[in-house]
Amino acid sequence: MPDENATAPAWLNPTEMVAWRSYIIASRRLLEALDNDLVDHDLSMADYEILAQLSDAPDRKLRMSELAAIALLSRSRLSHRMKVMEKAGWVKREACPSDKRGYFAVMTPKGWKAIVAAAPDHVASVRARFVNHLSKADQEVLAQIFSRIETSLRAEVIEE
Repeated sequence: MPDENATAPAWLNPTEMVAWRSYIIASRRLLEALDNDLVDHDLSMADYEILAQLSDAPDRKLRMSELAAIALLSRSRLSHRMKVMEKAGWVKREACPSDKRGYFAVMTPKGWKAIVAAAPDHVASVRARFVNHLSKADQEVLAQIFSRIETSLRAEVIEE
């Protein structure tokens, strides 16, 4: 028997539903396509994103906790990804000398070669599948929108 004190769900109105469904279908298909475009490089989007974060970091090295926070990944999910990437030879873990429990994720020369080789194809894919469909104004609006959403999601991660 339904709880009479329960609040009714705040169902999406037609405009909200169209926006949500358009986003979810396009984003899922876009990520699948970008993932498929990296297959020839033996990389997944998850691998590429981690390598991209490490390639931008000083000495191509980040604390695991910092990398997890930047990538909005749980530590266990990042740890699993790192195992796969270590096996491929793209990254290695190094103990943190100042914190015996902490580890660094470090990009190896093989990881650097992998992202350098994949980056031109990935950027071309991002352009063809995403950027070229947007005006400069669209890009600015999307950046503002997703920045707000990302900030909210980061706050949730911090609370957890």
